[in-house]
Amino acid sequence: MASEKTGPLHDDEMKKELQGELKAEGSVRAQEEHELQPAGEDQPEASLDPEGPLHGGTPPGMDAADVELRSELARHLSPGIYPADRAAVLASLRENHAPDRLLSLADDLPEGEYRNVQDLARALGLGVEDHRT
Repeated sequence: MASEKTGPLHDDEMKKELQGELKAEGSVRAQEEHELQPAGEDQPEASLDPEGPLHGGTPPGMDAADVELRSELARHLSPGIYPADRAAVLASLRENHAPDRLLSLADDLPEGEYRNVQDLARALGLGVEDHRT
């Protein structure tokens, strides 16, 4: 049986509290400052697709493809592997079920010691930021 944070009695109480809002299809709060506010005009739209493209600025020296590839590489590497050599990078990618394209990229890594993902990106010929802005 799964552990739950609330019991059945508390669930029923919460359901009663929200019943008005659920039936009204809107807020029934008396004070306007407690209303949820929509995003402002200058705010980016939220994407519900986690596999969708990354949006936002790119650091100097990189393009959007470099940022996305470096991010994907970092997601599939264990944080505790650094400093790492080529064999450790490949082992970590396999252990974390990295896609084949990342494995083939890592196959092209020259021998050496890599202190972080930035070093890996530089060795793979990806654009890297000169300094954080």
